[in-house]
Order: sequence, then C-alpha cells, then structure tokens
Amino acid sequence: MKVLVTDPIAEAGLAVLRDAGHDVQTGYDLEGERLHEAVSDAHALIVRSGTEVTADLLESAEELVIVGRAGIGTDNIDHDAATDRGVIVANAPEGNVRAAAEHTVAMAFAVARSIPQAHTRLKTGEWAKGDYMGRELKGKTLGVVGFGRVGQEVAKKLDSLGMDVVAFDPYISAERAERIGAELVELEDCLERADFLSMHTPLTPETEDLIGEAELEKLEGGYVINCSRGGVIDEDALAAKVDDGTVAGAALDVFTEEPLPEDSPLLYVEDVIVTPHLGASTEAAQENVATSTARQVVAALAGEPVANALNAPSIDETAFPRLAPYIEIAETAGMIATQLLDGRIEAVEVTYEGEIADEDLEFVTASALKGVFDPLEWQVNAVNAPGIADDRGVDVTESKTRQAEDFQSLISVTVSDGEREVAVDGTLFAGEDPRIVRIDGYRVDAIPHGKMVVTRNTDEPGVIGLIGTVMGTHGVNIAGMFNARETIGGEALTVYNVDGDVPDAAREELEGDDRIVEVRYLTLNG
Repeated sequence: MKVLVTDPIAEAGLAVLRDAGHDVQTGYDLEGERLHEAVSDAHALIVRSGTEVTADLLESAEELVIVGRAGIGTDNIDHDAATDRGVIVANAPEGNVRAAAEHTVAMAFAVARSIPQAHTRLKTGEWAKGDYMGRELKGKTLGVVGFGRVGQEVAKKLDSLGMDVVAFDPYISAERAERIGAELVELEDCLERADFLSMHTPLTPETEDLIGEAELEKLEGGYVINCSRGGVIDEDALAAKVDDGTVAGAALDVFTEEPLPEDSPLLYVEDVIVTPHLGASTEAAQENVATSTARQVVAALAGEPVANALNAPSIDETAFPRLAPYIEIAETAGMIATQLLDGRIEAVEVTYEGEIADEDLEFVTASALKGVFDPLEWQVNAVNAPGIADDRGVDVTESKTRQAEDFQSLISVTVSDGEREVAVDGTLFAGEDPRIVRIDGYRVDAIPHGKMVVTRNTDEPGVIGLIGTVMGTHGVNIAGMFNARETIGGEALTVYNVDGDVPDAAREELEGDDRIVEVRYLTLNG
C-alpha cells in the first residue's frame, strides 16, 4: 500500500514501513494541487507540524486509512473531518517525552541564570559578571499547567532537584498527581504559588490564550516556560509583562506563528529567551517518534487496532492477541443482526459475558457497530461507527457480566427498531475457532464467514428436504447447516453456509411454500 510522508522523519521509521512491504513515497516540498494529487491514492499519510491536513485534503484522499503524526501535537490535523471519513488520526506521544522534558528543564535553568544573555555579552567581549544575579531552583515552587506525560516528567525531574510542585489539569485525579509528587490545584492557585510556571497543554479552543494579561499579573516576580504548543500564552501580553518587570523572565520554544516573525515583541525583550522549537530535536526522540508512528501505520493498514489512535478506540498491544478473534465475532454478529432485522435501527446493545468481561472492550464494541452499519453505509469502520450511531440517533449500550451459563466468553449484539429486536451471539471454540452460537435464542453452530442463508419455518417433516432441493435446483451448494427449534412442531430456525450467491428465484420459490416463514440471504466478511 502507498504511504506518503510529507514532512521529514528519521530513516528508521521509513525502514519499518518498507520492511512491512509498503510503497513509501516522500514529498517534503509538496503543497497545493501537487499535495492533493499525491495524497489521492495514498493509504497512509505521515506528517509532522509542517503539513496542514485539512478537510479539503482529506476529501482528496479517498483511499486514506490513517494520518500518523510523528510527534505529539495534532492541531494541524482536522480531527472532525478525519473521523467523518473514517480516517484514523494517531500520534506518537511517548517518543519525545524525555527530550521535551529535558529541554524544559534546560530552559528553566537558562532563564533563572540568564545564561544566553551572559553568553552573548561575553562573546562580544564584555565581562558582565556583576550584571546577572540568578535564582536557584531548589526550594522554589514549580507550577505545571497540563499534567500529561511531559508535564509529569518535568515535575519528576524538578521535584528531585528540591522544587515543590503544584499542578493544574482538569482531566487528572488528585491521586495521580500526588503519586508523581505534585499537589493538584486550581489554575488561579497554581499561578499565585508558582515561582516558575511551565506550560504543557495541547492547543485547543479551551487552552488558546489560557495565560493572558490577568493571569500573568498573578505570577508577579515569577518565570514562564513554554515548551508545549504555541498559542496557549498571549505572547504580546507576556512580552509586555516581562519588559515592565511584572514577570521576571520567560523561556519559549514554541510560538503562535512559526517561524517566529521578525517583528515579534518577544525578540526585543532581553529577559525573554527563545529557541526555534527544539523540544523534540534529539536523535533519539526523532527515531522514537518515527518508528512509533510507522508501527501504527503498519497496524492500521493490516486492519489491526492502533495503539495511539486519537479519534478511535485503541487496544493495548499486550491485549490485542486475546481480543483479536472477538473483534471479528462482534463485527460479524452485528452484520448478521442488521440483515435479519431488515429495518430502521433505533437501538444497539452489545453484551459481554464470561472472562471477556474483564477486558477493555471499547474497540470491540466499536467493531460491533461497524458490523451493524456496514450493510447500510458506504464507508464505515471502527473510527466513524460511533459517530454514525450518534448521527442516526441510535441508542448504543454496552453491558458486562462475569457470569456465563454455557461458554467461557460470549458476545451478544442485539439490534432493535423499537418494536422488533434480533439478537446474535458469538464465541470462540477451542480458543481460536469463531462461531455464531445463538440467533434470537435459537442454539446454532454457524461459521461466521462468507455467505449464509437463515430460514424460519414450521418444524415438520420434509421442510429441510425442500430447502435442500430448491438450493440444488438453483445451483447453490450447501457447505454446512444447523437446525434449531422452539418445540416439536413449533417454529424452527435453520442456518445454511453456502458456497455461492443465492438467486432471487430460489428465495421466492421457498417463500412461496406455506411452511416457510422467512428466508434471509446474508453476505458476511471473508
């Protein structure tokens, strides 16, 4: 498959893609129509911060499965447009954590000791020993805004140097912060207590200009460090507050506009230190993010869950071997249930029984929804299936129970139109052999692949013979069958695995017999 790489990544990442058999094409200077043309037949797109993955670009990429960001921030990628098209957006959040954290610590020391300013003056012949009086970090308070992977790593490093740590992050628990050695506080408290404020938030509508003039006033006499994303600090306000002495100094590696414009006020305030987005610029970090992104692309193109998918459920790599067979069962059960209901779907319930109930099953449920909507939608996958359910007003519920009557693990997918519902249950035999074991309460043993005919008929002699004869007359070979019934002489349900298409004429002939209640011809995966 074609993998297009539009921003430079380490050769190790490209090697992972080539070793997996993919056609890797690089286009580091592509833009405009040339970029749209190059991505039109690409199955994967790998970018850093230089490529804007817009809705228009995604519209041009009809074959696209995944956009991989070789780094953390993905504000250059239109997540909503990608999700609508079923395109996975994945990043490499851990590959450059250490590098970004170390750069943050270096910037803290640099701004506290005026290292760049003293260096510049000495290089020009000035021995300005008496002009700089630094501040030690030990005993000071570090305020961390955004306590994710990098924020936590910075906190660990500076806590070990004797700093007290307070953190603001509305999405983390106080217990987790305490384990890292930080006290979780509100933003105002964080600003008022911090001697050094370190930013580690993504750029979102909620975090844009999070630190403005009013917030900087609360940081009086402190230092600001930002090695996360440009735009989370009002740069004009920051320059002004450092210039008038309200804020003692600032060290920035990221900016609202990059490269930093020549007229930026940040460049003209002595106590503002700037570096050109070097946080992830180490050889180890670049290799890590490249290989991590490449492995996720390989997984996506192989139809496997992606570890760091941002707009889709993911599965831990260690859990995937256990759950992979159940992903297929859930999808197939959903596909069968939808085709048997043959009507508007108003609700979907996915139930897990037995040992599987102990697992994280978000991706499995999404795969069940993919199966439900696959016969109804042109392009559906585990990425956009939950969104399709929401758009259609379908009520989705997931339930788990550790108890299972007949099977070690069981998945049940039930679809309803508000009046009628159809339930399809699946499990694994002998550890790896998938089976559909119940349809609407009837015990069956059906292979969940290929083509299938499901009939409802009265339980009386000659009916199964009739079905076999009609199939044979129309050239349909029956590969396997399983018959179940409510009671002797009541209604029966029979599942036939067949080797080819079942013509309409065969179904019409069967349904013309009074003993046949219903005939459904189903097409499944594989």
